[in-house]
Amino acid sequence: MAQMRGPGSYGIGAPNMFAATNDDTAESSPLDAIRKQTSKIEDVLDTFSEPIKPYLPAIGRFLIVVTFIEDALRIITQWNDQLLYLHDYRHIPYGITHLFLIVNVIAMVSCSTLVIIRKYSEYAVGGLIGVVVTQALGYGLIFDLNFFLRNLSVMGGLLMVLSDSWVRKTKAFAGLPQLEEKDRKMYFQLAGRVLLIFLFIGFVFSGQWSVWRIATSLIGLVACVMVVVGFKAKFSATLLVVILSIFNILVNNFWTLHDHHPHKDFAKYDFFQILSIVGGLLLLVNSGPGQFSIDEKKKVY
Repeated sequence: MAQMRGPGSYGIGAPNMFAATNDDTAESSPLDAIRKQTSKIEDVLDTFSEPIKPYLPAIGRFLIVVTFIEDALRIITQWNDQLLYLHDYRHIPYGITHLFLIVNVIAMVSCSTLVIIRKYSEYAVGGLIGVVVTQALGYGLIFDLNFFLRNLSVMGGLLMVLSDSWVRKTKAFAGLPQLEEKDRKMYFQLAGRVLLIFLFIGFVFSGQWSVWRIATSLIGLVACVMVVVGFKAKFSATLLVVILSIFNILVNNFWTLHDHHPHKDFAKYDFFQILSIVGGLLLLVNSGPGQFSIDEKKKVY
């Protein structure tokens, strides 16, 4: 009814002299400017990644568990050294050391296979998280900050496997009420996003400082914050994939070290752990950040 009044009727229905100013302010806000630029980059990335997009979930799942497969092979090929370390340095009795290693190898191989073939993902992820915890206790690494942060990121990737499997179930049974599963998916996507970024926290606080390291850390931390809050999460996850891949090849190039080099095993371990985190980020790129994110809220409002 207010629009039926004349422009002079209490000023109601008259043009708002501040409307244009508010619109200009909204359009020129930093978030909108970033959103426009990243949207253009995302469009270009979508165009170039179109051929491999159907295979991203499979690639992501394989990369997430590749660190567990490598660890199982390392235990088998270094069986006597592993037993010696657990017995002499960790003071674990013989017999228990054998059982500990056998259970870990079986769990890592079987659960990794289940993740790759997308069968019983809940049990597989639970088994692999159990391996992370038991190895931290068995090898005495529970208080090693770098190990702790890296494995939080690995667990974040495993949670992304869970959310990805629930996304696929929801698509398979579209139209049926699945509120509880949908809620679980949202919470696990959020937890996976948060845990994935802990690797960069470990990266920032370890190693020697340099101009390159400071620049990489700043860019990575910005991308990590964007991943956590779900703002242009696909773009920021892709950026982290690129940074981590370059860092992994340049720094953890274990193939350039001779077999008896003291840091070869550490470099190999770090290399495959970062591959695991890259796999989690690829699943994030494929499935999106989920409901608890700025990207999704922007779609609603």
